[in-house]
Amino acid sequence: MFLGEALKFSVQALRANPVRSILTGLGMVIGTASVILVVTISLTSRDYILEQVQGIGSNIIFAYYANAGGSTVADADYVKMSDVVAIRQNLTSDIIAATGVMSNFDRILIGGKEQDVKVIGTDQDYQPVRNIVISSGRFLDESDLTMRTKVALLTDQLATRMFGGRAAALSQTVKLYGLEFTVIGTFHEKVETFGQSEVERDTILIPITVLRYFTPLERIDPLYVQVRSAQEVDRVALRVQEILEGRHRSGARYRVDTLTAILVAAKNISLILSLVLVLISAITLVISGIGIMNIMLVTVTERTREIGVRLAVGARPREILVQFLVEAMMVSLSGGLIGIGVGVAMPLSAQLFADIKIPISWVAIAVAFGVSCLVGLVFGMLPANRAAHLRPTEALRYE
Repeated sequence: MFLGEALKFSVQALRANPVRSILTGLGMVIGTASVILVVTISLTSRDYILEQVQGIGSNIIFAYYANAGGSTVADADYVKMSDVVAIRQNLTSDIIAATGVMSNFDRILIGGKEQDVKVIGTDQDYQPVRNIVISSGRFLDESDLTMRTKVALLTDQLATRMFGGRAAALSQTVKLYGLEFTVIGTFHEKVETFGQSEVERDTILIPITVLRYFTPLERIDPLYVQVRSAQEVDRVALRVQEILEGRHRSGARYRVDTLTAILVAAKNISLILSLVLVLISAITLVISGIGIMNIMLVTVTERTREIGVRLAVGARPREILVQFLVEAMMVSLSGGLIGIGVGVAMPLSAQLFADIKIPISWVAIAVAFGVSCLVGLVFGMLPANRAAHLRPTEALRYE
């Protein structure tokens, strides 16, 4: 029997019981679509987590003074702007920028009521390092720092509350520490940090050289460093630690952290989630394979007399084996191909209607197709082998 004849007989057999064939292949449709969707969900969640973490700032190192429990704290122990300058000078070839943050609070009028707002002092490098997005106006520049200009930037929320909108806030004045500051811009963080960064909902940015006059101590907390290459982050972090400790007394301790640990944790969580979902999909495919095997065993039993006739007129056991194996693989492959179509169509539909970028893995599609072939081959072997080894005389007597 040629392979073409085996395909022809398999199609006829499947068309003879269409409902059974559809229900048998439905498990493969669900299982295969699940595999593709699982990989798609995994890739999307991983990319989203990485985007959120990197949105805080790419290749970021942040450092701050950490009191060595019980030791006396001196003003000189805190990180200073001179430390930021020293890091810029010593690590010029390794970093893109370094910046410092000083924080304070003041009370201002918002809607006729006095409320506390956070005041952050920083410099022109803060925007690129922390991925700050300017909604209107401009950011601080070097002249603002050098000339100690009384200018300010408001968060978008604060600008809306005080002046009714971001554009309306430009050129307005806010009174801080008894002085009037001109609003030159509004801003927001590129990625929402939910209060985990120094930027809060009601925050005002001013030049650090100006804020210094209104704080009792010069304390940079934190110091941010943006490294040129992700591969150099850990090495540069050690150098930052050495510079800070070398510029202060031996009893002072400094904490230098990176986003690397967060990124590794995010990738591990994504991997574990993917493995769990893939395992669930694999179980679905195995159950589908068992369903195919069960139906094929029933089919062999129902067609025992037909098998006996074919063997009696000269069909070889190998040809009977190929026929039933092809039939099992046709059910598996047709279900797999439909499942691939469903698995690809859902992310594409989401991109089309929700304008969401969802990566589709062609490797997952290839794996899903290969698994469909394997399921049909493995779970179709037992029924096909049983059909091939029937004795013609017993098969012809079967009722």
